[in-house]
Amino acid sequence: MPHSITSEKGSEPGLPQATFRFRCIGCGALGHAAAQDFRCSQCGNLLEITDPSWKSASLPAAALKSLWRERRSSHLPLDLSGVWRFRELLPKPQSEQLVITLHEGNTPLYDLPQSSHSTGIARLYAKHQGMNPTGSFKDTGMTVASTFARQAGYRWVACASTGNTSASMAAYTARGGMRSLVLVPEGKISWSKLSQALDYGALTCQLRTDFDGCLRLLQELVRRAPVYQLNSINPFRLEGQKTLAFELLEQLDWQPPDHIIVPGGNLGNSSAIGKALLEMLDLGLIPRLPKLSVIQAEGANALVRTLREAGGKHLVSVQAETRATAIRIGNPASWEKAVRVFHATGGACEQVSELEIAQAKAEIGAEGIGCEPASAVTLAGLKKLLRQRFVKPEETVVLVLTGNLLKDPDFTMEFHRGDLFKGTAHQQESARLNPFRHPPVVLDATLDAVIKTLEQAEKSEPMHSND
Repeated sequence: MPHSITSEKGSEPGLPQATFRFRCIGCGALGHAAAQDFRCSQCGNLLEITDPSWKSASLPAAALKSLWRERRSSHLPLDLSGVWRFRELLPKPQSEQLVITLHEGNTPLYDLPQSSHSTGIARLYAKHQGMNPTGSFKDTGMTVASTFARQAGYRWVACASTGNTSASMAAYTARGGMRSLVLVPEGKISWSKLSQALDYGALTCQLRTDFDGCLRLLQELVRRAPVYQLNSINPFRLEGQKTLAFELLEQLDWQPPDHIIVPGGNLGNSSAIGKALLEMLDLGLIPRLPKLSVIQAEGANALVRTLREAGGKHLVSVQAETRATAIRIGNPASWEKAVRVFHATGGACEQVSELEIAQAKAEIGAEGIGCEPASAVTLAGLKKLLRQRFVKPEETVVLVLTGNLLKDPDFTMEFHRGDLFKGTAHQQESARLNPFRHPPVVLDATLDAVIKTLEQAEKSEPMHSND
């Protein structure tokens, strides 16, 4: 039987002594071990990881920056990871040999010249987490969480997923010699994401429920079977995901942007980024906090409603429905962590429509970058925040793109063929998106036909909008 995750054993000489603790986000109780549901035994709230050594025994800020920069030219296994490169601020496994890595992280920071021009924001960037090994930001958290599952001796790990988590978990557990169980809602995830989990060898169960139903069943499973949970309520996941912020600030020469805008689904990622920002400020790595804003789809807007209708005091769950499947979540597990980050950084929380998501996705694609639909809520949300004057044109803004364009090719093809909104309430209004569509052209196989089509295309200009 696997033992519980603890921080009490020592580490190899190559890794510092493990000193991390689990801390309840509600009552603040500290402990060396965590139960399988990663909830506080005293009040039932979620746990996070803290480590006094991150501050008391840490190198000065300038020395840490120099060390992390030097590791970028190293070929050591841990240094090739954009997560473990920042290991001074991560929980320490007992052995370097336990670490499961696919060289995750090290993702690009792109400027967005066309969107910058259309929005009027001179300094607009996209941090593209879709460039991770399995195509989403989940990999940065999975390398840490799967490592600690391996350390605890688990043979089976499991997750409930809208697609990206299952793909990442299956890849990392296969790499680490473990077995994976995936619970997904039947008919509600992209086949391209599901195919990844299948190819990596996961036992995949399509359940006749939504994501929230899958997650509830998983909570019951881990209490009855020796299966390790790898959803984002697992605090090791968030520790890995917080390195996105370390890497981003390093790419910006440690000058914080004014705004970081992220998609909101289960809210683990926004919680992780916020945790990292607060830790960096505390350690003197950055001089001030950026505003961290969360954007949700109108049909999956639990955090928006929680803040507006309940003041962040209790969760307002919704029946989630959006074509941005990665954020089709109505009962986000990390909502309390997200609310704390929202208040600590002074960010905003907005919702955007399906039409706004589709247009923003096309605009990001026109930059030559591309992303999955859930990522596009960031650009759509930025436009709203600009109109509200929460974001100002002279400020620096970073959009976090969480998934690769190839994660949901059906959405992209339906959009460009004009089928995405057929038979929906948005069908008539979606005509305004026609200038953004680029459907394939079927021609006779003659040179004249191709030249005529080329001439017609030459007369048209690529579409960009201030809407």
